[in-house]
Amino acid sequence: MSSPVTDTTERRGLYKAFAASLSGTSLEWYDFAVYSSAAALVFGDLFFPGSDPLTGTLQAFGTYAVGYIARPLGGIVFGRLGDVIGRKRVLVATLLLIGVATFCIGLLPTHAQAGALAPTLLVVLRFAQGVGVGGEWGGAVLLSSEFSQAGQRGFWASAAQVGPPLGTLMANGVLALLAGLLTEAQFLSWGWRLAFLLSAVLVAFGLLIRSKLEETPVFKELAARGDRPTAPVTEVLRTQRRPLVAAILARVGPDVLYAMFAVFVLTYATKELDMSRGQAVTAVLIGSACQVGLIPFSGYLSDRYGRRLIYGIGAIGGAVWSVVFFAITSSLGTLILGVVIGLVFHSLMYGPQAAFVSEQFTARLRYTGSSLAYTFAGVIGGALAPLAFTYFLAKTGTGYVIALYIVVACMVTLVGLRLGSAVVDDEDLAVSRA
Repeated sequence: MSSPVTDTTERRGLYKAFAASLSGTSLEWYDFAVYSSAAALVFGDLFFPGSDPLTGTLQAFGTYAVGYIARPLGGIVFGRLGDVIGRKRVLVATLLLIGVATFCIGLLPTHAQAGALAPTLLVVLRFAQGVGVGGEWGGAVLLSSEFSQAGQRGFWASAAQVGPPLGTLMANGVLALLAGLLTEAQFLSWGWRLAFLLSAVLVAFGLLIRSKLEETPVFKELAARGDRPTAPVTEVLRTQRRPLVAAILARVGPDVLYAMFAVFVLTYATKELDMSRGQAVTAVLIGSACQVGLIPFSGYLSDRYGRRLIYGIGAIGGAVWSVVFFAITSSLGTLILGVVIGLVFHSLMYGPQAAFVSEQFTARLRYTGSSLAYTFAGVIGGALAPLAFTYFLAKTGTGYVIALYIVVACMVTLVGLRLGSAVVDDEDLAVSRA
């Protein structure tokens, strides 16, 4: 039985891990999201100028996709390191990588200043962002989940899941503030750069928190037993194929839904509905703010009622709502309503996702397995979705084809949930306690 001192120490470690996971992923997703928003709003004009605005946006989303395509490399490299040398040290490296890349984007010349060199450098830095994010998620999830107790893992693991909406909230908030304070000419000329340069301050804060964090109890126990893998990627592909496929498929729907209601909706509102940048960003801000509370609540619900049930409700609801969204959205009010409800269904999937994915893999391979699932699903789901949405809108002039795409993605998620294990091996996930 644990002593009061031990309980207090473990609880303090859990709180610190939750804060490190939340703050680190929020800062990294600020970096990633500020690029996503800028790709929808300004990068088409600045780095890919052309006569057709939608073509420029399509090219800008092409560089957005590069960030997702780079994630598997980050997942392979940093996932392996996370299972071999530990969670904490890897997470410091990933935060530093994405922060430096984002800061450098703020210093880039535009196409008018440097020609083809400008979009080339943008793609390189976006690739570096993707590598960092690819290595981040698996470790951030394990930080809080491996400190937590059985029956509470859905809630505590959701710390990493709050990072994307909180990062999106900060990114769009900064861009909205800059767009409101500056003229359009000033914003396009230099104002957008401030959002990227701010990354240096935010990353320094995140590094300070992570540098003081202890290694997770689970990894300490694995190290003490000498049970760390030597070739974790190969071992996952050889022994954990079904869990890997289940985790990948389960992630497709949430990625596509997020790409619609937090990224592409900015383009849809400004290009198709003739709304201002500020109105479009406001809708995403409100939806992201709601998610900050909804995601951990969904994680809690999954502890109580089961991961697959809550996750599945979100997938079915997201599929249905995507059709309704394009039917009702014509004004700012309906846009806000549509985004908020869309992100509610996303939260029902995203909250349980961290625990569901990590629980598919054994402890000694969990960083690698979770990272591979996260990154490969990102390529299938998040990378292709904005490109597909932009193409379908340009070719058909209607959102219903986009809705069909989302419906299919959510059905893929249901298949993944069916393939995945609903049984949590608490002896494997938790550490023994004196």
